[in-house]
Amino acid sequence: MKSIRNLIILAFLFSSIIGYSQSKIRIACVGNSITYGSKIENREINCYPAQLAARLGENYEVRNFGKSGATLLRKGNIPYRDSDEYKQSLGFQPDWVFIKLGTNDSKPVNRVFLNEYVQDYKDLITSFQQLPSHPRVVLLLPVPVFLTDTTSISARVVSEKILPMVRQVAYETGCEVINLYNLLIDSPQLFPDKLHPSAAGAALIAERISELVRMKSDPSYALSKKLPHDAKPFNFYGFQGYDFTFRGRNAKIVTPKITAPGHPWIWRARFWGHEPQTDIALLERRFQVVYCDVAEMFGNKEALSIWNDYYKFLIRAGLAKKSVMEGMSRGGVYIYRWAATYPKRVSAIYADAPVLDLKSWPGGKGKSKGSPEIWEIFKKDFNFKTEVEAIAFKGNPVDLTRKLAKAGFPMLHVVGDADDVVPVAENTALFEQKIREAGGSIQVIHKPGVNHHPHSLQNPQPIVDFILRTTDYQISKKKISVLIIP
Repeated sequence: MKSIRNLIILAFLFSSIIGYSQSKIRIACVGNSITYGSKIENREINCYPAQLAARLGENYEVRNFGKSGATLLRKGNIPYRDSDEYKQSLGFQPDWVFIKLGTNDSKPVNRVFLNEYVQDYKDLITSFQQLPSHPRVVLLLPVPVFLTDTTSISARVVSEKILPMVRQVAYETGCEVINLYNLLIDSPQLFPDKLHPSAAGAALIAERISELVRMKSDPSYALSKKLPHDAKPFNFYGFQGYDFTFRGRNAKIVTPKITAPGHPWIWRARFWGHEPQTDIALLERRFQVVYCDVAEMFGNKEALSIWNDYYKFLIRAGLAKKSVMEGMSRGGVYIYRWAATYPKRVSAIYADAPVLDLKSWPGGKGKSKGSPEIWEIFKKDFNFKTEVEAIAFKGNPVDLTRKLAKAGFPMLHVVGDADDVVPVAENTALFEQKIREAGGSIQVIHKPGVNHHPHSLQNPQPIVDFILRTTDYQISKKKISVLIIP
């Protein structure tokens, strides 16, 4: 009986692919009403799969297999795997599968089975991976929910339970993942009913997916093979991380699913894992993320020596000779002192609410109340015996602006205008003025009314765009204007 059933399934799959173009790259968009295009006027043209097809062009065949109300859970009220759309997606024999399921699983009737979500997701992925076409399966994090009615689809369940489980599945299966949640979290206006994206929201989804489809890669490169044998693996938001010791300091590296050509990377200086939106977004775009702890050394001689050795280790392992430097808060001192010492090793700077004058913080010699305890640590780091020596220190980033501007790499700062810990006037504003006077390139994103926290941006796209642009890691493409039919 089992062999007969298998023959029937094979016959169904064979018959289903008749009429599909075998010369084109086939993309299956699997999902719920958001994939289907519910609530979008002229959805056949304006849903995200249709807009994706328009962006990718004639060499691709994109099909919409969205099922309104569908759950990923097999025990959900409308299981996707029981739908005709699921059977049709298998028969399509896709080369790519983009799965966007999970929103409806947050409903009260379904969330009682969430303990089965991870395994059900793995089983769904396997059903596609076992197809003769062996498609690449990409997991799409659910878009944000702006509903406040907790008796229906739950914003809290989506953000606190569904998202971590999708990332767990991405980590355990090795599937690529796209973070639609943060991409749209700052755009509630694109959700007219607070649940379904508008045609404009669908356009953002289509653009992000098309970016990944056309992204170039170097599948032969694996940084993990160059790491110490005792490196401990860990899950970093769905990506493979490695934790190890380097020169007595904690070091971490997170690798993308596939590496970009040229092996680009971003070097986080401080506060590992805090507000990781940018790091996650760059991992999606096939950057490596690296870290080596030199906490509370403020870029002194010893810290620079450790980082110099770490840099050489990473270059020998095959990473690009220049990195993007990422510094949050006091990390700003670290990255700029490194960049001033080794300017040819830096492609760009991303500084977030950065400390740029230690007299401001931790010194507290201006508007900031500072930190007397950390100020004393700074003095010991640089062997200053007196307060006068410390105040006279000329190694602050604000003192290095001529050298930094001359180096030629672009800089981006993200700051909260109400920051009373690291006041903008004493740090970024003064630094920006000096950099511009010296002919340097700097851009500042201001967050009105925001204090020192939270760092970064909920949607890190402006930061990511800056980094991709400055590292020349952009997809060469002709911009396509997609007409949204009213």
